[in-house]
Amino acid sequence: VKGIYDFFTDDTELEHIAIIGPSKAAAELEGSKEFAKNFMIKNNIPTAQYQSFTKETINKAFVFLEKLKAPYVLKADGLAAGKGVIIESDLSVAKLKLKEMLNGQFGKASQKVVIEEFLEGIELSVFVLTDGESYVILPEAKDYKRIGEGDIGPNTGGMGAISPVPFANSEFMKKVEEQIIKPTINGFKKESFDYKGFVFIGLMNNNGEPSVIEYNVRMGDPETEVVIPRIKSDLVQLFKAVADNKLSEATIDIDERTVSTVMLVSKGYPGNYEKGKEISELNDAADTMIFHAGTTIKGEAIFTNGGRVIAVSAYGKNMNDALKKSYLKVKEINFEGKNYRNDIGFDL
Repeated sequence: VKGIYDFFTDDTELEHIAIIGPSKAAAELEGSKEFAKNFMIKNNIPTAQYQSFTKETINKAFVFLEKLKAPYVLKADGLAAGKGVIIESDLSVAKLKLKEMLNGQFGKASQKVVIEEFLEGIELSVFVLTDGESYVILPEAKDYKRIGEGDIGPNTGGMGAISPVPFANSEFMKKVEEQIIKPTINGFKKESFDYKGFVFIGLMNNNGEPSVIEYNVRMGDPETEVVIPRIKSDLVQLFKAVADNKLSEATIDIDERTVSTVMLVSKGYPGNYEKGKEISELNDAADTMIFHAGTTIKGEAIFTNGGRVIAVSAYGKNMNDALKKSYLKVKEINFEGKNYRNDIGFDL
């Protein structure tokens, strides 16, 4: 979002290095919720109705909220580490939360707030790799953002994920491609965006009809831990095809097995938490992969060093089989204050 692609392409000594990622201009799709919503409307991509507000227009924001049906969706316009979205059912509380956001709850990210109508349905994430002209659709995923079981409590960076998503059948994915992916890639061309890389499309499935919640211009976490393990093709060759504008000639081979991931987090996360807790039982298990996030090495031992500590991914013949393997390893791994959700996949 800050322009690493442009940094390389603008430097004569670095411009020969291929970068998988969009230009700074295109990265505004993630950097600004308002920019992304305008892009969707301009390209007839289905999304929720919305308006943007600042501290100076807060009274107009209150009026807009009063016109919407509960629950109310408040989004920090800028990047807020995946925590800048508030969904509130009570109008008076929503107004209070809006005031807090505009007064700096998320720093510069919430100097402007996008208020949206609430979309009913179930969420999923669709991932696309593009060279700006052609694209390939990667495995989809369903992640679980809230800290509490049953999807309650505050948002986190992600507590677990599943791929494939059972309801994302061929009919639904055809709608996603025709109504969302193709208009998105065509929109890049219309805007003359230099876009080589991943497009992460956060979607809502409302009775079989997809709508876009948000764009990210990268892969996401914890979705990556279930999407990438299902790609059997050589990723480097796919990246080379992107860099050479030959993605239309590439093929992608997907593993039909289900992959689940469960995130182990520190006690207190996403609020205040302690670091420096020694982690044990990190040895490999059958069909299981351990991805480190908030960890550090001290001498011969590994310690916690963040809120989201470790993701445990596993292959299975179906969702229940994969989850059984993930949770088996999750229960073996140990550190003081270990916390995780026991219900990943509960709504599938």
